[in-house]
Amino acid sequence: MLVPVSWQVAVDGPLLGLDRWVRHTVRESRHELHSTLLNHLGKALSDLGGSVPAIPVLLAGGAVAAWRTHRAGAPRRWLPPLVAVLTAGLIPLLVVPAKAWFGRPGPFGVPLAPDQWGWYPSGHTTTAAFSYGVAALLVARTVGAAGRRRLCGAAALLSVGVGLGLVWSDYHWLLDVVAGWCLAGLVLWALARWLPAGPPPPAASPDASTPRPSTR
Repeated sequence: MLVPVSWQVAVDGPLLGLDRWVRHTVRESRHELHSTLLNHLGKALSDLGGSVPAIPVLLAGGAVAAWRTHRAGAPRRWLPPLVAVLTAGLIPLLVVPAKAWFGRPGPFGVPLAPDQWGWYPSGHTTTAAFSYGVAALLVARTVGAAGRRRLCGAAALLSVGVGLGLVWSDYHWLLDVVAGWCLAGLVLWALARWLPAGPPPPAASPDASTPRPSTR
């Protein structure tokens, strides 16, 4: 999806009509609801895609994964922090050149200033999806199946929430957000396939209340 969306943005294609329709619909909904709570929620969700808190969460995820790997006595305990640091450096290396190359104006249609990079893809969306996704992926390698589902679900919800908050607050076009999701999704998919299996989760201690089979 990233390639056709990027192509449409580059050539100002008809798919951009979806952006205009979504923005018009969201603005009408925001006007009709006139909800201060929703507006504050949209801004709060958008802020979750900033370098703070997203990057500290990413680095913390690498540290927690390293600690749990160390406790399990597994090798390569240095790998999670390294992946977290490299991911933090990879985000601007992918986003900034793309923004500068596409040079897409924001929803308000104001021409870009000489020191502006552009709106496509959404940096906040990409930062959130990368940071929360990689943090969840690193820690998920050290927990059981239920923990993995919860971590990945939380990361997905945060990433979607940031994107929706940006669109609701009129900070980004919808396709800017979709591009950020797709870009992060490709990297997360590749990382999940490349990372070696983590240490096995600690075995649950037997429940004393569970009846034991009789030896008689």
